[in-house]
Amino acid sequence: MMKRVFTLSLSLLMMQGGIALAQQAPWKMVPGKIATTFAEQVNPSAPLPEYPRPQFVRANWKNLNGLWDYAITGRTNNAPAAYQGKILVPFAVESALSGVGRNVGKDSLLWYRTSLTVPSNMKGKRIILHFGAVDWQTEVFVNGKSAGTHEGGFDPFSFDVTALLKKSGAQEISLKVWDPTDEGTQPRGKQVVKPNGIWYTPVTGIWQTVWIEAVPEAYLAGSKQTPDIDAQSLTVTPTVQGAKAGDKVRITAFNGNEKVAEQEVDANGTTTLKITNPKLWSPDAPFLYDLKFALVRNGKVTDEATSYFAMRKSSMGKDNNGIQRMLLNNKFVFQYGPLDQGWWPDGLFTAPTDAALKYDIEKTKEMGFNMIRKHIKVEPARWYYYCDKMGMLVWQDMPSGDLGNGWEPRPGIVGRGTDQKRDAASEGYYRKEWEIIMNTLHNFPSIVVWVPFNEAWGQFKTVEITEWTMKKDPSRLINSASGGNFYNTGHIIDLHNYPEPAMPDPAIYGDTRAIVLGEFGGLGLPVDGHVWQQKNNWGYQSFKTPEDLLKRYSAFTDRLETLIKQGLSAAVYTQTTDVEVEINGLMTYDRKVMKNPESSLFKLHSKLYAPSLVVIK
Repeated sequence: MMKRVFTLSLSLLMMQGGIALAQQAPWKMVPGKIATTFAEQVNPSAPLPEYPRPQFVRANWKNLNGLWDYAITGRTNNAPAAYQGKILVPFAVESALSGVGRNVGKDSLLWYRTSLTVPSNMKGKRIILHFGAVDWQTEVFVNGKSAGTHEGGFDPFSFDVTALLKKSGAQEISLKVWDPTDEGTQPRGKQVVKPNGIWYTPVTGIWQTVWIEAVPEAYLAGSKQTPDIDAQSLTVTPTVQGAKAGDKVRITAFNGNEKVAEQEVDANGTTTLKITNPKLWSPDAPFLYDLKFALVRNGKVTDEATSYFAMRKSSMGKDNNGIQRMLLNNKFVFQYGPLDQGWWPDGLFTAPTDAALKYDIEKTKEMGFNMIRKHIKVEPARWYYYCDKMGMLVWQDMPSGDLGNGWEPRPGIVGRGTDQKRDAASEGYYRKEWEIIMNTLHNFPSIVVWVPFNEAWGQFKTVEITEWTMKKDPSRLINSASGGNFYNTGHIIDLHNYPEPAMPDPAIYGDTRAIVLGEFGGLGLPVDGHVWQQKNNWGYQSFKTPEDLLKRYSAFTDRLETLIKQGLSAAVYTQTTDVEVEINGLMTYDRKVMKNPESSLFKLHSKLYAPSLVVIK
């Protein structure tokens, strides 16, 4: 645990418009729990300074992460006259790295305040204020006036705050946040007010990067890119705010320095780039093309942004036994990876540093996995960027909420499994956030499967939601309900079975849907000095030595090899790391101990990818 105290000299003590800017503001990580070594690398004057949106990059931006004022008040209170201390943004208030470590709860509000001066190179531009994610209900104020509201804990949002800025001097930004955690019906993932077992510490408030960017009156706001390897093309739809008649967007694709395609399209129009003889993206060869956007008015470039894309295909096809298989680029690739919760002992939802965010993916790759199931959480955009760069397939879950319906964990059994009867507000929260999540993450080629529901956790209107998801994104496979409840919809039938590997009967289900093992394993090994708590830790099956753990796991991989031949397309092992009282990770929660060597696991996994195991028609 890091003991030292960082003292910041934030230069001036300024009084402007009643705003007191801190001088000599202390910050230290809250002691008492284990921490990663990455926590020692956190710079409180510039935490997570990297550009947060690698799929749409522009040059003129400013990171607002750092020490902000915070206060916790009653839910009906107005903005506090005095703040209670400093919080390190973007770490949630309950986390150790926030420097606060306090719970908020449904009866309280969390307030934030900071001050900035708009850089001189942004003067005369429109200023967009961006939030990567704030959990859950947020109202943003600029110089005391409301800039807008947002509901959703996992999706980015932004406001054009130009009209609210003063002509010069310090600008005040403040937030009011309310989050009922599991006492509300909104999507919240694995957070609960009282953590236990597989349910973890609450996350309230800002937990991803905050930044501003400067844009012209008409500007490029984003794009949607969808590859088609069969047609050797890329469909692109740029989004332009403030466009005028005649405005064009020039879209150019590059292979390194080589221009491979270029088209001009009307602002907010759609075009297709021809990508001749494309280099395909895969876990073995994760090739990325660069993409450049230029907004053109009367022959003059008025705005620019950069992106990237990959040529890859996620689909299904039958093998020579008539069993549906998950395909990548029209070939069968067994998809195998860990259930990845994405939690940190020091930052909770938020990795301490960008290197930490990347670390888990690197280790997963070194262990010989080619896939990650991102479980009941959405990561910052940079996480998916690293999956794109390193060649890691991703199954993306929708974070759950509004639990309470019955669960039937076996397909084909009628009775206990039910759809949840969610009220209009609860349904609305889910639908709105799931659509935004899919829109936000659409361009990341690493994502090959969407998972709307997990184990009946708030599962509702399964057929309707699944078919909407399929229509929304026909370029990916849809795993409608990982682990049930099961309905005849979607591309995949997904069994959860602990601890041994198993699968649904391919004679019953294999003709119409790909068969996967969405969770198994959960083999536990507590490592003294690297556990969240000393007693009452939990795993599906616990061991006392790494050798015994590896022996059992090796038997599981032997079984998987047999199941692949019989019809299994993918499997997900629980899990990447220990999380709080769960001790069934391949790594400890603090990421300091690999329970078995990466090389040993890599050797066990290599046999699962042999192309001779399955022949596609």
